[in-house]
Amino acid sequence: MRTHVTILDEVLDPKAWFTEIEVSEDTGAVAAFVGKCRGEKGRLKALELEHYPGMAEAEIGRIMEAAHARWELFDLFVVHRTGIVPVGEPIVLVAAGSVHRDAAFDAVRFVMDFLKTDAPFWKREHLVDGTVGEWIDAKESDDNARERWAEAPATA
Repeated sequence: MRTHVTILDEVLDPKAWFTEIEVSEDTGAVAAFVGKCRGEKGRLKALELEHYPGMAEAEIGRIMEAAHARWELFDLFVVHRTGIVPVGEPIVLVAAGSVHRDAAFDAVRFVMDFLKTDAPFWKREHLVDGTVGEWIDAKESDDNARERWAEAPATA
């Protein structure tokens, strides 16, 4: 399996990264997820994202290894943005190539669920009124999404 992890402090262009995904003769599916900074009903101007250099990449690598242990994957990509990310811009791209679509979709969701809880990234809100919020705590829904993988069987 080919893996790729990049953490950027510049604009993340998903289209440019899609060209990096290698597709072999055996690849039957490529699934991708792009997470964007949402406006929170007009109150958010941007998110500020920080990470723990070196540790973030290592943890993402462990998450990818766990995905590969569950599914037959040929390619697995994670590109994550840091710095100030304005509303509407991409924050993260996760893409997986596999023999079958179920494995590709499940691997992308698995990686995203673990990124949200295990990788050392922090974020805080920059509001349209000019104020900067506190660092945001993890959500219970993210923990619940991660926990469902404890019982979920791997797909082909």
